[in-house]
Amino acid sequence: MADTSAPRNAPIRSLQDMAAVRQQLAEQRARDEAQRQRAAEAARRAQAEANLFTRWVGPVQPLVQPARARLGRAPALPEARQRARDEAAVLREALSDDFDVASLLETDDALSFRRPGIGTDVTRRLRRGDWSIQRELDLHGLRRDEARHALADFIRSAHREGLRCVRVVHGKGLGSPGRTPVLKGKVHSWLVQKNPVIAFVQARADEGGAGAVVVLLQARRGGA
Repeated sequence: MADTSAPRNAPIRSLQDMAAVRQQLAEQRARDEAQRQRAAEAARRAQAEANLFTRWVGPVQPLVQPARARLGRAPALPEARQRARDEAAVLREALSDDFDVASLLETDDALSFRRPGIGTDVTRRLRRGDWSIQRELDLHGLRRDEARHALADFIRSAHREGLRCVRVVHGKGLGSPGRTPVLKGKVHSWLVQKNPVIAFVQARADEGGAGAVVVLLQARRGGA
């Protein structure tokens, strides 16, 4: 059998070499033709699938993209500084250190308070613990202005949330100069000035005694 594996660029010295070259060229043309046919078949299948989609869906048109405006960054929200200042002013005006408690208080030996129209049974029940204490504010370590603001915010928040009974711990004043309970008297005065407060009593011994008061708040409309 003739050897047809001679390199394509080898010099042709005989008819046998020429035959080998012709065979290589024929094989290359066969491979090229096979590749062309495979590519044509793939294109034909793709076209057939596209035609099938068109027959089922119908002609389609690309959607027109609407013009879009390029928006800048959203401006920062204004800070409610004036509102904060107004609320702070309301707190300062609402709780005055110069308020004369004696002119409005109905007190007894146990340092209890009830507003006009509130029966004595309310303070008696409050002292007995008929209402559960739902929240507590401890004013230990606060200066007078800090305590006033903290108490006003505490009463306002508790009433807004519908709480009825809270405790305020003001201390017995044992650490104050002269061992005088200055903050205790201020707390009583401030509580009387808050409309949601309808009564308060000195806490029982197991709840703080002379260092705390139990406060009853007015029920919100629709609440218990």
